[in-house]
Amino acid sequence: MLCFLRRMAFLPFLLVTWSSATLFTSYMVAALSGHVNPFLPCISDTGTIPPESDIFKFMMNISALLAAATIYIRYKIVEKKNRTYCFSTPALNLVSLFLGLLGCMGMSIAATFEELNAPVVHDVGALLAFVCGAIYTLLQSIISYKSCPQWNSLWICHIRIIISAVCCAAIVLMIVCASLVSTTKLEWDPSEKDYVYHVVCAICEWTVAFGFNFYFLTFIPDFQSFTKKKSIECLDEV
Repeated sequence: MLCFLRRMAFLPFLLVTWSSATLFTSYMVAALSGHVNPFLPCISDTGTIPPESDIFKFMMNISALLAAATIYIRYKIVEKKNRTYCFSTPALNLVSLFLGLLGCMGMSIAATFEELNAPVVHDVGALLAFVCGAIYTLLQSIISYKSCPQWNSLWICHIRIIISAVCCAAIVLMIVCASLVSTTKLEWDPSEKDYVYHVVCAICEWTVAFGFNFYFLTFIPDFQSFTKKKSIECLDEV
């Protein structure tokens, strides 16, 4: 294995790789099957009709599981480092864990309940995933700044807060545009009045999704100091 993936660093790398593969695979299958317009479909549109819907459900649920594992290990790493450096209140880390796991649950809900078959449940799941995920990155960025320079470097803190800010702004814009779209469908014509809102919403969705992936990549240096033995001990504490 690559040297930068030593110890538990493989976990966030695996999460990002698998999640990116999930988005790419479902998009390619949906586009090649003619089920969506290849130009900027919403993420949910690429997982609505078989066979891509089955691929999307399977792979996205695994992504949610990997995300939950990464978020929990991150929580234990911060907890352990905080005992040494005392840089933050434990409540901040705990709230971050709760919101992160809630976001993972939202991912699973959005993947399992398709937007055309159960739109309300799907939208609730997607909203949980995006909003809770964005707040999670924001809280982790705050924790990173509090632990600087004892643990995290300043440039890592800057990268995390920039990604978090972009995700938060994109989510706000996405919610506004989604509320202005009067219908839910897979095929759009550029001449339709809601088409611009649909495109902006899709851009925001993809921005947030890959923003989360880039954010989790910044966890790799932190996970390099966490061994498999320590992770097993953490699981035994649950």
